[in-house]
Amino acid sequence: MELELLDENERRLNNLTLTVYILQAVSLLVGVTGIVAVIINYVKRDDVRGTLYESHFEWQIRTFWLALLGYVIGFATLWLLVGGVVLFAVWVWYIYRVVKGFLYFNDRKPLPLQ
Repeated sequence: MELELLDENERRLNNLTLTVYILQAVSLLVGVTGIVAVIINYVKRDDVRGTLYESHFEWQIRTFWLALLGYVIGFATLWLLVGGVVLFAVWVWYIYRVVKGFLYFNDRKPLPLQ
């Protein structure tokens, strides 16, 4: 990667975005890191406006909230015997989102926000 060509602010934002992806990945095992990641996203959101990293922050924030919604629905429907399937599907979807986001980040490309 061309990190040596990045200015100091760009390098800082690059490292911050990478840190959030790592925290999101670790949250699959230690859930609290996902909360730390989204707090970082919100606190530093203004710093990434107008940069390549803005789409990544929006992607990370959306991933957190949609996963949380999915987990709530999954836990709420456990008694209907479909909750386990919902929880597993959300878990797989979350992995997909973190991996896709990281791959775009690694290629230094913005994410399509969908």
